[in-house]
Amino acid sequence: MEEYRYKTKGTCSREIRLQLDGDVVQNVQVIGGCDGNLKGISALVKGMKADEVIRRCSGIRCGSKSTSCPDQLAQALREALHR
Repeated sequence: MEEYRYKTKGTCSREIRLQLDGDVVQNVQVIGGCDGNLKGISALVKGMKADEVIRRCSGIRCGSKSTSCPDQLAQALREALHR
């Protein structure tokens, strides 16, 4: 299982590290951001198919920002799947 690293853009978090087993999310670690919320999201998406996480998290905004940590997770998963 390879670890993918994604530098986030437009959020308080700085980086997302994730591991996939095929198209199934095995582990997500978010560096920076709202610690408890991001640990919760990471626990909830573990074992889910990446496409389902992308579908659910894409387009979520944080306040007046055009993106959010869940939206950035969707971006990271898209990039990881296309590698």
